[in-house]
Formats: sequence, C-alpha cells, structure tokens
Amino acid sequence: MNKILALLVIAPMLFSCSSHKNEDNEAYVKDTNGFDILMGQFANNVENIWGINEVLIAGPKDYVKYTDQYLTRSHINFDAGTITVETIAGTDPAAHLRQAIISTLLMGDDPSSTDLYSDANDIQISKEPFLYGQVVDNTGQPIRWEGRAASFADYLLQTRLQSRTSDLHVIWSITIQLVPNHLDKRAHKYLPMVRNAAQKYGVDESLILAIMQTESSFNPYAVSHTDALGLMQVVQHSAGRDVFKMQGRWGQPSRSFLFDPENNIDTGTAYLALLQSNYLAGIANPTSRRYAVITAYNGGAGSVLRVFSSDKNQAFELINELQPADVYETLTTKHPSAESRRYLYKVNTLQKYYRR
Repeated sequence: MNKILALLVIAPMLFSCSSHKNEDNEAYVKDTNGFDILMGQFANNVENIWGINEVLIAGPKDYVKYTDQYLTRSHINFDAGTITVETIAGTDPAAHLRQAIISTLLMGDDPSSTDLYSDANDIQISKEPFLYGQVVDNTGQPIRWEGRAASFADYLLQTRLQSRTSDLHVIWSITIQLVPNHLDKRAHKYLPMVRNAAQKYGVDESLILAIMQTESSFNPYAVSHTDALGLMQVVQHSAGRDVFKMQGRWGQPSRSFLFDPENNIDTGTAYLALLQSNYLAGIANPTSRRYAVITAYNGGAGSVLRVFSSDKNQAFELINELQPADVYETLTTKHPSAESRRYLYKVNTLQKYYRR
C-alpha cells in the first residue's frame, strides 16, 4: 500500500476514534452536570419544606424516600439497622405515617422502579418484600402481606409514636429496629449471584462480599453523591464503561441496568477482574496485588501506582521489591486519599471475616 493510500485509510479511523473520544467526554460532562443539577434541585426542595437542619438524602447505606409532596419520608439506616418513618403533615399525621410504614415494609428489591430523588409515590409493593425476614412485627413474625403490615403499623402508632419540634415543624415519627442479623440476611440473599460472578471472572467470593458490605451494607438501593449505583457502587462512566468495553459492548451501562442486583454484582466483579488481571497485573505478589486492587476499586489504579512512583513501570518495580506487609502499610498511610486509606483497612478486615 503506498503512503497516500495508507493515509486515506488511516485518517478516517483516527478521526473516528478522536470523535468517539470527544463524544464520550461530552457525554460524561453532560451526565455529571445533569446529575449535579438534579441533586441540587432535590436538596433544595427538601430544605425548603423540612428546613436546613432536616435535610436527609439517600446514600450508599441509607435508603431515604420522600412521598406526599415531600411531607413524609422513610429512612432505612442499613448500618444502624433502623427504619425511621417521619411526617410533617399538619393534618392527620398518623394516616401519613401508616401508609409510609406499610409501603416501606412491603417494598420490593427492584430499585430501578423507585426514584429516590423525587417525591413520586412509586414504591412497588412486592409479594416478596425486600425487608422480609429483616424485620418482624410485635408478635415476632416476619412481614410478607399487607394485612400483617397494616396491623403492625397500627400497633406502632398506638405504642411508639413520637414527636419533636424543628425550626419549621412538628415532626411525627416511628422507629422500627431490624433483626440483629439483618446484614447477614441481606448478604445471604445475594450469595448465589456472588458465587456466579466469582466463578465467571476468577475473583475471590470473600473479596466481592467484603466490598459489597463496605460499599453499601448490601443495600440494592445504594446511591452516592458521585452517582455510584447499587450494591457494589458502580459508576456508569468509569468502571461501568471499562467493563462494557472489556465485554465488547458500546457505551456504558444504564442506571436501570446497574440497579439490577445481578447486573451490578456482575459489573462490579468484572471491574475487579480488570484491575487484578489488566491494570495492576504488573504486581507479581498476589497479596500485594490484592491490596492494590482493593485500594484501586475505591480510588483508581493510577492513584495506587502514583503512591510509589509517577512512572508506571517504576511503580511496578518498586512494589515488587516490597513485602506485602510493606505495600499494605504504604497504601494505608501514604495514599493521598484518606477515604482510600481507610477503605483498604475496612475491606481487608471484612475479607478475613468472609473467608472464615
């Protein structure tokens, strides 16, 4: 092929790649800006109605859902193991609480159907409630059907109704405790999916479980201020895009895709496989590589390597000269992100537990 013909063939390819890259960057900025605007509007709505000291928004380990034109909200704290239902409705607050209690106890485990950033009454009642077995009624029975949920709500309103005064309102509330082993019950629900993903991608089950607990406490509704989604807190435009590319798919996973627990676990595990078999494959010792992979899942592979050297190849050489304990010590003390330093400690500790 002569040089002119070669240039004619290659130039469109270069232009196409550049164009796709620019489109990807533009889409990323658009998605991020759009999410920031959505979050800002939502937080402003909550603040205007509840008051500046009463703003409560969903997070990785906190399910928060507003209904009744923002007058009522349900909050599940998956770390503390509590359900708190509150209302500032001025008329018949007990009725507002009763409906919210029933809806929360019977909601399903499909987060894609529920918008946590609006006051839409879109909670889907399920024949197999997400909280089934994680909360029991006043007779010690798990709650599956609406009749039992309604009876329990009536009991709670008669015996546990509380109120407090904020700057703007009287806030009426009911608090329900989850069962002591609620976290294990949620983990068990997703164990078959974890095992499938572990076998598919060659990633240790204990690592997947440790990351799921650290990221979301096994909350499938998990969201974050960075728009990380689901059980393993996958970000669409970074880890999600990388995994889709690895799988030969175009673009990035949708929000509804990542809110599906099986898809989320599969994508999160695939990203762990990318980190250990591709981005950080230059680390020879498997234990050292595991420490690097854990830290990279939180803060990125590049930030891990830059702890050791700004030159990628030199970073690998320096890591390979260290004992695993020294790699762990370096990452937990010298990584520039305090969150990433704590993250390695948390996941490593939990992985020991799940290995047992």
